[in-house]
Amino acid sequence: MRIKEISVTDLFGVFEYVIPLNMEEHITIIHGKNGVEKTTLLKLINGFFKLRYSELRAIPFSHLKINFDNDDYIKVNKANKKNIKKGNSDSDERNRLTFYFENQSHNNTKEFSTDFIIKEEKRRALNAVRVIEDIIPGLERIGGSRWFYMPTSEELSLIEVLDRFGEGIPGAGETFITPTEDWLKELTNSINVRFIEYQRLLNSAYNKRSQLFNNRPPLMSPSVASYAKELAENIQAKLTEYGTLSQSLDRTFPARVVQQKKLPELTDEELRQKLNDLEEKRSKLIEAGLLNRDEDPNFQIQGDIDESTKKILSVYIEDVDKKLSVFNEIARKTDLIKRIINDKFSYKQINISKDKGFTFTTDDGKSLSPTNLSSGEQHELVLLYELLFKVKPNSLILIDEPELSLHVEWQVQFLKDLQEITKLSNINVLIATHSPDIIHDRWDLTVELKGPAE
Repeated sequence: MRIKEISVTDLFGVFEYVIPLNMEEHITIIHGKNGVEKTTLLKLINGFFKLRYSELRAIPFSHLKINFDNDDYIKVNKANKKNIKKGNSDSDERNRLTFYFENQSHNNTKEFSTDFIIKEEKRRALNAVRVIEDIIPGLERIGGSRWFYMPTSEELSLIEVLDRFGEGIPGAGETFITPTEDWLKELTNSINVRFIEYQRLLNSAYNKRSQLFNNRPPLMSPSVASYAKELAENIQAKLTEYGTLSQSLDRTFPARVVQQKKLPELTDEELRQKLNDLEEKRSKLIEAGLLNRDEDPNFQIQGDIDESTKKILSVYIEDVDKKLSVFNEIARKTDLIKRIINDKFSYKQINISKDKGFTFTTDDGKSLSPTNLSSGEQHELVLLYELLFKVKPNSLILIDEPELSLHVEWQVQFLKDLQEITKLSNINVLIATHSPDIIHDRWDLTVELKGPAE
């Protein structure tokens, strides 16, 4: 299931937008003057699919509608403040949200309304968790019951913090989290959404809840350093998978050769070609930094190949192909990021390492830390890594201002690189930009956002 169209009414009480997504090219670009709320629209979409009720309440709008390619749709209606009971001390901090889903194929509808009312006894209990900035990376208290969340530059109330981070706060528990019905969770989980925000050069040092309860980590770290470490961990995980599979196949190899009933219908030349192909693939993986150089040394078969040797070689070839296939996906992605980066970056080259993830070498052979790259180079690297390694197939990726710190030539090339990535990763992208150079000659992918008087 893919998103076909997004529409919103009364955004900030002014704007009404209908955005059809490009289903063939998988890339849609929204553009417009400053103040037409391009970034807010991306936040609204992200807030919906992540079920961040506090974000949806914080953005003024009346209706958000998501149409899917199977003709189902879901609509979020937001209550007006005038409809909220007067005298409710929380009424200035939240609006009621109603989710209405229509399933065309099963001819049924579902509805769910949020309700986040804190009673007095619960309010007293909340005072016990007002040290939450000590365990949530990037969250800083700015006075009273207000916090500043650095990754998104948002100012959050206590209710909004609990709504978003309550599961990771000892003592908060489910009591303070808006309940969500299973059908809504299932629907929003069916579409993976990732928001690449304009502030992307720093990120939280730790993201897993289990890490929040250790000693407080540094609040933020350079994204390029975090992603280099993450890539190294991913490569190590693939090497472990490769080793485990190798042990399993090697252990059963003799039995599978003996039990083979039918001789392989391959000529001697075809067997030699398959062995050469495997050696070439192994060499590429070694060169890419994904495989150790001393693994599975090559050997040559001379002369005619008898039937018993054919049986052994056919099983061997099948096993090696399975082993090397463990690296197929990560090899394609590392190859693409290396090609794009090395075509663009001047006076330096990117290298992939199983120990350090990615490293850089200057033209005179000196090592260069990713954190020493220029701002534009870091933006390019972070964008590419996010799009290749941080997404799942069929995801909707929201990118805010991809042009930040990029040279005009890089901006012109951006969409061409993105098209390669969308094909490789099988993703859909919605971009918000001010830059005509990002759009370049692809105005057919754009939707212009205008005010009511335009």
